[in-house]
Amino acid sequence: MTPTNVTKFVVKVSRGGTRTPDYVERIDRTPVQMTTNRKRALVMGKFTAEDSVKSIQISRCIPESVPVQVGA
Repeated sequence: MTPTNVTKFVVKVSRGGTRTPDYVERIDRTPVQMTTNRKRALVMGKFTAEDSVKSIQISRCIPESVPVQVGA
């Protein structure tokens, strides 16, 4: 049986310039906890990712949901 891939999302936040992008690590805290390590990023469903993007949009950062393939 071949494993199927499922598309999940991580939220990447760019703050401009040459800084390393941050990724959402936890959303159950205020403010949202971030990490620069993509492997530690929270893998979530599309609607949760979209809600996270909306909740952290501020003028100096650009959040975006990035699709990732996860084996199921």
